[in-house]
Amino acid sequence: MNARPSDASQVRPMTPEDIEAVSSIEKRAYPFPWSPGIFRDCLRAGHHCWVLESPGVLLGYGVLSAAAGEAHLLNLCIAPEHQGHGHGRRLLARMVDLARWHRAAQVFLEVRPSNPRAVRMYLDYGFNEIGLRPNYYPAAKGREDAIVMAMELLPPGG
Repeated sequence: MNARPSDASQVRPMTPEDIEAVSSIEKRAYPFPWSPGIFRDCLRAGHHCWVLESPGVLLGYGVLSAAAGEAHLLNLCIAPEHQGHGHGRRLLARMVDLARWHRAAQVFLEVRPSNPRAVRMYLDYGFNEIGLRPNYYPAAKGREDAIVMAMELLPPGG
């Protein structure tokens, strides 16, 4: 049996003690990162904030808002040095499971067109492009559009 590095990893709820490590990943992954205060606010607001960790190492995190029959994936990130090993898909699956648990009918997200690996992961997972938000993200030369994606969640057995 071949053990993969992710075999020892676990997905668990984010705690306030994780904010420093989460913020460090965010700063390495994005040119316009969320501040530690945004992550604290997400925890305080009751958003579903989860981390993926391997013994002693935080690999990534996800933030999901679920209400009124729909869910919004606000942030999903794997540390750059740990990308390409299936960790993003594993964390995405957990976030979609949380949306189902909350009986959401759909999950929405925005993604930068300049992040083709993320776009491909979402498409492969079953998300569809449903629109474009012009000038949504800050960018080095002004603003960047956001691709809006959604996935319908079928009820159990559906």
